[in-house]
Amino acid sequence: MTFYTNPESRSVVVEWLLAELEIDCTRVTLDYGTSMKAPEYLAINPFGKVPALVDGDLVIYETAAICAYLADKYSDKGLAPALDDPKRGLYYRWLFLAAGPWEAANVDRLLKVAIAPEQEMFVGYGNYNTLYQAVIKGLTEAQPYLCGAQFTAADVYVGAGILWELKMGTLQPHPEILRYVENLRLRPSLQTIAATFS
Repeated sequence: MTFYTNPESRSVVVEWLLAELEIDCTRVTLDYGTSMKAPEYLAINPFGKVPALVDGDLVIYETAAICAYLADKYSDKGLAPALDDPKRGLYYRWLFLAAGPWEAANVDRLLKVAIAPEQEMFVGYGNYNTLYQAVIKGLTEAQPYLCGAQFTAADVYVGAGILWELKMGTLQPHPEILRYVENLRLRPSLQTIAATFS
């Protein structure tokens, strides 16, 4: 497997997952604006962004997609509920909520994009406060992880997002968020990228 990365990108999420899975791969570090835009790399990811993963003939880009793929490929590591496990729906919900509406909402906050009430129906997250309260409720039910006792790739993706949002100041540090983050900080694999969120 070849992993295309940059240490100052969402690639750190995949780095955390690779550490959790205890697998290695060939890493190719790309630079913004130069090697990420080179024709050879654009043939892999036409967006010219990282991360991307090449596994044989399979090419995957988008961080959540890479996380889901790796968790399923290495299913023996237990980082995704089995396909017939009722918690699989919860796992998908968290993984793709974080990749879609939650990330969009927090990027809007970072960029100071204001969504007027009459515009809320056009954005995937609708109203930020409603989304925030739903996430808090979900984290309240997360004991200790999003899918209960099982730590999953969704925890890696959601957790990395929360850590980044806390660092950037786009996320109010609710006690449930801080409790969840403290559980994540106990994972040795997080130490591989801990400096990213300091």
